[in-house]
Amino acid sequence: MNHLGPTTGDPLASAAPRALVVLRGVEKRFGTGTLALRGVDLTIQTGDFVSLLGPSGCGKSTLLRIIAGLIAPSAGTLDWPRAEHDAAGVAHPRLGFVFQEPTLMPWTTAVKNVALPLRLEGVARSERLERAAEALRRVGLAGFEHAYPRALSGGMKMRVSIARALVTRPDILLMDEPFAALDEITRFRLNNDLLSIWQETGVTVVFVTHSVFESVYLSRRIAVMAARPGRIEREIAIEAPHPRDEAFRTSAEYAAACRTVSAALEEAMAA
Repeated sequence: MNHLGPTTGDPLASAAPRALVVLRGVEKRFGTGTLALRGVDLTIQTGDFVSLLGPSGCGKSTLLRIIAGLIAPSAGTLDWPRAEHDAAGVAHPRLGFVFQEPTLMPWTTAVKNVALPLRLEGVARSERLERAAEALRRVGLAGFEHAYPRALSGGMKMRVSIARALVTRPDILLMDEPFAALDEITRFRLNNDLLSIWQETGVTVVFVTHSVFESVYLSRRIAVMAARPGRIEREIAIEAPHPRDEAFRTSAEYAAACRTVSAALEEAMAA
């Protein structure tokens, strides 16, 4: 299943909701006995932008890794109703994952770092380099195809990491606090660029963050999580239209939404 084609504004504005992934009663208990998640119910629609918001240790990253298939839940179900299934009924959604650190190979160029997933899929060299160059262009790095990671700033390295996640044309882009270590100016720019990519491609995004301000600016929906054990206490829709820009950041609507989400987060942390 390919992601939606190019679009503008909100990818879900004129489309009937279609569930891409559905989690029901998801629980995760680690071998140490720690119950990291309990009773997580969450439906993510095709073309959605959902942020998982909560304090450190509430299970945000664990939940993201369960969605990615990197770890298995201890209980509950994870269904992909629109993904391709093999003969055994196992779903194979196309996933892109962006970690907290760029995790680039230092010994090769940006374009070859981005092309790596296509190389692993057996895509021909000319095609994978062409698609990697296009992915770099999409994240604003045209002209840096042959730069090595050591020559790139922290923000540029993260752009390469995002391009690598996008190059396979995923159904869903999973992002684990990708901008947390960046300075505020770079973070704001990357927030804007991420929204532009989401609007242009229609890719579904699940974004982990502990920033109320970032979650409100980016998201259509925010899942506010509480810890011990991790669970979703409340889902909040952000109704502000897209595209969003600096005017939205300074608007009364944005401030009011931030207050609402901040109050929900405080309640979740006290639960």
